[in-house]
Amino acid sequence: MQYEAGSYDVIVIGAGHAGSEAGLAAARVGARTLMITINLDMIAFMPCNPSVGGPAKGIVVREIDALGGEMGKNIDKTHIQMRMLNTGKGPAVRALRAQADKTLYQQEMKNTIENEPNLTLVQGMVERLIVEDHVCKGVITQTGAVYHAKTVVITTGTFLRGEIILGELKYSSGPNNQQPSIRLSEHLEEIGFDLVRFKTGTPPRINSHSIDYSKTEIQPGDDAPRAFSYETTKFITDQLPCWLTYTNEETHQIIDENLHRSPMYSGMIKGTGPRYCPSIEDKVVRFNDKPRHQIFLEPEGRNTQEVYVQGLSTSLPEDVQRRLLASIPGLEKAELMRAGYAIEYDAIVPTQLWPTLETKKVKKLYTAGQINGTSGYEEAAGQGLMAGINAGLNALGKEELILSRSDAYIGVLIDDLVTKGTSEPYRLLTSRAEYRLLLRHDNADLRLTEIGHEIGMIKEERYQRFLLKKAAVEAEKERLQTLFIKPTQQVQQVIVEHGGSELKDGIRAADLLKRPEMNYEQIQLLAPSEVPLDNEVTEQVEIQIKYEGYIEKSLQQVDRLKKMENKKIPENIDYDAISGLATEARQKLKQVHPLSVAQASRIAGVNPADVSILLVYLEQGKIARIPQN
Repeated sequence: MQYEAGSYDVIVIGAGHAGSEAGLAAARVGARTLMITINLDMIAFMPCNPSVGGPAKGIVVREIDALGGEMGKNIDKTHIQMRMLNTGKGPAVRALRAQADKTLYQQEMKNTIENEPNLTLVQGMVERLIVEDHVCKGVITQTGAVYHAKTVVITTGTFLRGEIILGELKYSSGPNNQQPSIRLSEHLEEIGFDLVRFKTGTPPRINSHSIDYSKTEIQPGDDAPRAFSYETTKFITDQLPCWLTYTNEETHQIIDENLHRSPMYSGMIKGTGPRYCPSIEDKVVRFNDKPRHQIFLEPEGRNTQEVYVQGLSTSLPEDVQRRLLASIPGLEKAELMRAGYAIEYDAIVPTQLWPTLETKKVKKLYTAGQINGTSGYEEAAGQGLMAGINAGLNALGKEELILSRSDAYIGVLIDDLVTKGTSEPYRLLTSRAEYRLLLRHDNADLRLTEIGHEIGMIKEERYQRFLLKKAAVEAEKERLQTLFIKPTQQVQQVIVEHGGSELKDGIRAADLLKRPEMNYEQIQLLAPSEVPLDNEVTEQVEIQIKYEGYIEKSLQQVDRLKKMENKKIPENIDYDAISGLATEARQKLKQVHPLSVAQASRIAGVNPADVSILLVYLEQGKIARIPQN
C-alpha cells in the first residue's frame, strides 16, 4: 500500500560517492533535499580501491573542493597516506593521491551528511519514479512510501541489476554482497531509457599478519604535509606505508592453465570491462610479453588487518586466487580474507543526457556516477556534485551551471560522456584534456572558487581568503615584472652555482625566473619580497611566470573555442532539413542534440565538412524546427 511520505525540492537516490556529493550540493545551494539509500551503513563506501586521487582524478578532487564539495575535506581527515605524483614532471600532470582509512572515510562522510542543514537522510529502496507528461515529480519506494520533489537525481552506482561473478558462481547482488536494485532498472527501461551492461572487478583482500614484508619494497607517504582541500589546516603526520611486489612466470602460468575457468573467457561475463583497469588474467593475456606486473599492498585502514592487493583484480575461482597469491613474493603464506570478484551492472547510455546531467527523455530527472558509464570514485563525485548543483538550482528556479572543457576536468568528463558516449567504463585521463596546462592541480581554486561563491557553495570567509591569495599572486608577479636585477658578484655566483650562464646585463626578475635552472627560492635570495608569502602564492607566481608563453597559447585556443561555443544550435532544429549533411553525421546530431557548434564538432562521425554545412545553415537564419509535443 502506498502512502504520502513527504515533499522536497530535490530527491537524491543513492549515497555512494556521487550521491553524497549530490545531496550535499543540492542542500548547500539552498534546496530542501532528501537522500534515499539502500543501506545507511554503506554511505560513501569504497567497494574497490580504498584511495582517492591520482593522475587527472586528483585534480577532479581539487575542483570538487574549489566548488564547495566534500570529497577533498573528507579524505584529508581520514587518510592513512598522502603522496604527490609526477613531481619530476611538469605542473600539468602533477596530482595528489591518498590512501584512505576505508571505514573512517565512510563514518566521516555520513556524519557530515547527517549534520548538513536542509538535508534529510533515510534508508529505503526506490523502485519507481513518478513521471507525468515526461516530467519527473518524485519517487516510490519498495515499502510504498511516495516522496514528491521538483527534481530527482539517480546515483545508483553498480547496484542496477547487479550480479557478482566469482569463478563458476554467479548471483544477484550489489557490491560487497549488498542488496541490488532490480525494479528501478526495469522501470528505467519501461520509460524509454537505453541501458548497457558494464562490468568491473576487485582484487582479493589478505591478512597483513600473513605477509612477509621483507620480500617487498616499501612505499612511504610524503614527508611534506599535503591536502586536497583549500580549507584544510590540520595535517595527518603518522602515515602508514604501502608495499610493492610483482607477479612472475609462475603466477602467469597458473592464470594460463585456468583461463577456461575464468568467467571473462568462459562467456559467463557479458558486460564490457574497463580498458584502463583490467583484471590480472586480462593483463597476462593482452601483455604476454611482460615477465611481471606490479602488485601494490595497500592497508584498508588503521584498525583492520585487511590489505587490498592492487593489481590483482580477478574473478577467477577462489582456489585459483589462493594459488596466485602464494606464487607472489611476500605472499607465499598470505591468508585470503575476501576473494576478488567481478560485478556486472546496468548503466544508461550517457548521450541521453544534457550537459547539465538532466535526462533528455524525462525533464527534472538527473543521473550521476557509474550509472552514466564511468569508473572511479572521483569521476562519480564530480558528476554527483554537478548533478546536485543543477538539480538544486533547477528546483529553485535558477540558471543551471555547465563547466566547459577549459574550465575543469569535470567539464571534460561530462562533455565526453554526453557528446561522445562511452562503449566501456569511462576513466578520466590527463590526455583527454586539450587544455591540461590550464587545468592543473595547483590552480583549481583560481579557476572555480568564483563560480562556487556565486552559486552559494563557497562561504564568505573562505571567499575572502581566496581574494587575498589572488591579490598576493598578482602583486608578486607585478613586482617581479618591474624589478631589475643587476649582474652583481652575488647574482652571478647564484646563477653559476645552479648551472646557468652569467648575466651580460641587467635583467627583469621575471625573465630570470623563466630560466630553466632558476626557481622562486633563488629569486628570493637575489630580490626578497618585503612581505612574507605562503607556499601556495609562491607556487602560483613561479608557474604562471615560467609557463607564461605556453599558458598564453592555451588561452588563445580557448578564445577560439568559445567563439564556436557561442554559436548556439536550437534544441529542436530539424537536421533532416539540412541538405548536404552526411548520413552518419545526421544520425549522430539527432541522437546527441548538441547545444553549440563546438559540441557538434566533437561528436564522433561529424566531420569538418558537416560542421561547415551546419555553420552556413545557421548563418542563413531560416532554421527548420521539429514541432514540439
